[in-house]
Amino acid sequence: MSFYTSLSGLQASQTDMATISHNLANVSTTGFKKSRTEFADIIASSVSTDPRKMVGSGVVVKGSAQQFKEGNLTTTSNALDLALVGEGFFTLRTTGVSDALAYTRNGSFSVDSNNNVVDAQGSYLLVYPVDSDGNVTSTSQSGLTQLQIQQTSGTPKGTANVSTAVQLSATSTVKTPTAQKPFVRTDPTTYNNSVATRIYDANGNPQTMTSYYIRTADANAAATPPTLGTWSVYSFVGDQQLSVNNQMDANGKPAPVTLTFDSKGALASVNGDANAKSISYDQFVPTSGAAAQSVTLNLANSTQLPSAFSVNSKTQDGVPVGQLSGVTVTDAGLIQASFSNGDIVPLGKVALSSFSTPTGLRQIGNSYWAATGVSGAAKLGSASADGFGSLMSGTIEGSNVDITEELVNLIAAQRNFQANAKALDTASQVSQTIFNIRS
Repeated sequence: MSFYTSLSGLQASQTDMATISHNLANVSTTGFKKSRTEFADIIASSVSTDPRKMVGSGVVVKGSAQQFKEGNLTTTSNALDLALVGEGFFTLRTTGVSDALAYTRNGSFSVDSNNNVVDAQGSYLLVYPVDSDGNVTSTSQSGLTQLQIQQTSGTPKGTANVSTAVQLSATSTVKTPTAQKPFVRTDPTTYNNSVATRIYDANGNPQTMTSYYIRTADANAAATPPTLGTWSVYSFVGDQQLSVNNQMDANGKPAPVTLTFDSKGALASVNGDANAKSISYDQFVPTSGAAAQSVTLNLANSTQLPSAFSVNSKTQDGVPVGQLSGVTVTDAGLIQASFSNGDIVPLGKVALSSFSTPTGLRQIGNSYWAATGVSGAAKLGSASADGFGSLMSGTIEGSNVDITEELVNLIAAQRNFQANAKALDTASQVSQTIFNIRS
């Protein structure tokens, strides 16, 4: 009988060493939770047995108890690296035929080619759907959705109106274009000033509208009304010159727009119209291939004074498509995307799961756990609420294995194995002695 008693001790020690070896092997595994082998003695007893004479029959492994103590936290530069401080698990939908739910403490996430947020195994991070204000719209398990990072935001709108308030200098040199020296936009000596404005086509693509200002006449006190100066304006979108009412100059190019300023320096007329303060250009087709558009340049607040040239204000009413510029995760688990057009869009709220008996979860590899009848069904919640831990962005939770502790446990398991092996050897020697007895 002592052979089987010692054998059970050897087997238990082997299981203990295997558990410790598994812990040590995963000392660098993100989100890994170590286990501890638990034993129980074997006693065969009956009501007729004297309790003072009962002898045990060895040991049995009752189970491998998982230890859900938190691991060390490491800071990263990835906003989608998440760590839980306290209770809870991230909820994932695995890829495959079943699309089963899995639970993990490994919060190292990235974005795949389809803009889904996934872990290293390609499983999808599940979140609560939210409205435009970030309020959760469904809290049921069936309502959970895969987190997807959208790349653009907003509805594009082509620019129709540009407002520019310029201060043109009354001391500027007259540079009237001539046949010998015509206006050339690439030659700064042929114009006095220029103003560039970013505008947008109907698809939200950016374009540059540049207006060139040329002083063509000095002040004329004899004019009716008297003028402080006359200017010509040439406008381009990209390399395409804009025209007004399809008017052309002697060279067959769009004619410039004429501005006059009164004796006080205020804008007096546009193309001879004293009531006009803006320039309505003809339609043009953007080089991007978007639909044809026309632009009106409003110069109502422009002036000509003895001070230096300046641009006092510049606005346009086009709307670009916002490009993704960053992702943030709040302490409550709300994931928001920011875009180049200023939009901040809530994408979802991280769904956490907890269990009444987490030690009853089944380990299925890749730092995943699956619910069992022992663990109970998952209870859904969110960070820092309903007993769940807090969430940290840009941080990952490492393994909770303590190398020093495991090595000490390994030595103890080795000693236990050696002791049981010695007991087995002793039992063998006693048996051999009995076999050698001669009558």
